[in-house]
Amino acid sequence: MAGLPGTTPDLEELDRTDTAVAPPWMTVLHNCDCHTFEEVVRQLMKAIACSEAEGWEIAWQVHNTGKAVVKVGSEDECVKVGNTLAEIGLIVTVVSS
Repeated sequence: MAGLPGTTPDLEELDRTDTAVAPPWMTVLHNCDCHTFEEVVRQLMKAIACSEAEGWEIAWQVHNTGKAVVKVGSEDECVKVGNTLAEIGLIVTVVSS
């Protein structure tokens, strides 16, 4: 009966608040032709805890398209993944989506 004169709104209506959510961030791995596929796959497995097969799929995507999004998450998570990939000199960008 919320909304009728002389009544109080439902508690659910009072508790509802709209909060701004930070946009997700992305870690993007770029093709550089300076590492072997094996090196890239190994570093992907370390950075994002993917399987070897998933690492190969991502490495081929990067090779064929020039880049691949390897992580979507908070800024801290994406920076951490980017730093791990960059340890061996891979080209990485971290951007807000």
